[in-house]
Amino acid sequence: MKIKANDGAFFKRKALHWASTFDVFCCLDSNSFNDPYSKFDTLIAVGVKDELTADAGTAFDQLETFREKYPGWMTGFLGYDLKNETENLKSLNADHLHFPDLYFFVPLYLVIIRGDEIEIIADDPQQIFDSIETQTIRGDGDPCGVNVQSRISKTLYLTAVENIKQHIVRGDIYVTNFCQEFYAEEADIDPLAVFLKLNKVSPNPFSVFFKWDDHYILCASPERFLAKRGCKLISQPIKGTAKRGKNEAEDEAIKQELRNQTKEQQENVMIVDLVRNDLTRSAKPGTVKTEELFGIYSFNQVHQMISTVVCEVQPRISDVRAIKNAFPMGSMTGAPKISAMQLMEEYESSKRGVYSGAIGYFGPDGDFDFNVVIRTLLYNQKNKYLSFHAGSAITFHADAEKEYDECLLKVKAILEVLGQPV
Repeated sequence: MKIKANDGAFFKRKALHWASTFDVFCCLDSNSFNDPYSKFDTLIAVGVKDELTADAGTAFDQLETFREKYPGWMTGFLGYDLKNETENLKSLNADHLHFPDLYFFVPLYLVIIRGDEIEIIADDPQQIFDSIETQTIRGDGDPCGVNVQSRISKTLYLTAVENIKQHIVRGDIYVTNFCQEFYAEEADIDPLAVFLKLNKVSPNPFSVFFKWDDHYILCASPERFLAKRGCKLISQPIKGTAKRGKNEAEDEAIKQELRNQTKEQQENVMIVDLVRNDLTRSAKPGTVKTEELFGIYSFNQVHQMISTVVCEVQPRISDVRAIKNAFPMGSMTGAPKISAMQLMEEYESSKRGVYSGAIGYFGPDGDFDFNVVIRTLLYNQKNKYLSFHAGSAITFHADAEKEYDECLLKVKAILEVLGQPV
């Protein structure tokens, strides 16, 4: 059923309140960004017809079977630690969140919003529409009592960066993504209220609100991991971040500096090469190409350097296989990929889990779209543990102080929403 809403944005807010009454739902929100590969403004998948929960080992094989059984709409997430299935790796760092490595579900109800046009896929779409329309919008709430701490001190972070640079000098790696965790214990928040605030402060094209029982993912990601459109695969790695200016002239100057900065270009091109190599595993020979290199895109909080790598997928490569062939995404690992992941397991103090993973959907037309889980707050409501990570690319020319400041810049919106100082 398709219907015209008086106000698509207000309907979306009511739909989120309605969906939050279910144990499981996923909202994928593009925030109406002008993206040539987007197919809707918002997709809200609600309720469970069937589901798959798996940890690294045979998770991708299980997802392959699950996808064959259900070729229609499906949403879910892939945790970073599936790296232990794609490569001979381990994850031994502390995990306080307890998300599975992989979770997908076939929804009972689907709400798709394109501007003011609403499409509802359900056995009784009119009943769903009426249920949403009668929702009462509650206040935003106040995330009080949240005391955010850093898992490692600034001093330890700076020392770690210098040690990582010595690995680069020795030729162990060329570039890596070194991440740190910020967390709060005994955190009592309203997840939907926090997400709505985050989506207002930092409205990004791959934002997600995912509820899995008492686990929540509140995501304001600007990055696409991998999409499929027809026979075309698209990956858009981000490497290169700069703050927003105080006025238009300063903003433009910062963008030009980011565009021309050698270090940022080096980071970006190394990851582009890695993504090209990953896509080669699924591509028709000779079809991998860089559609855009060093594109500068502006978001509310930051400017980003984004490149676009595409290819034509081989007919024998399934959707799940194409995702596995590129996972984890190069922008969150480094190069060489395996060495970088091994080293970061040593230097990082927390299991990444859903962070650095991907969230997205499979569609009935054979297309799919998955983001990179960054700028994301993860919350275990049962044990009241709240967590978010930030990372930056470490190269030979990296300045440890600047990399630390970049991490703070990336979590600025989350800290603001939580009422915490940067």
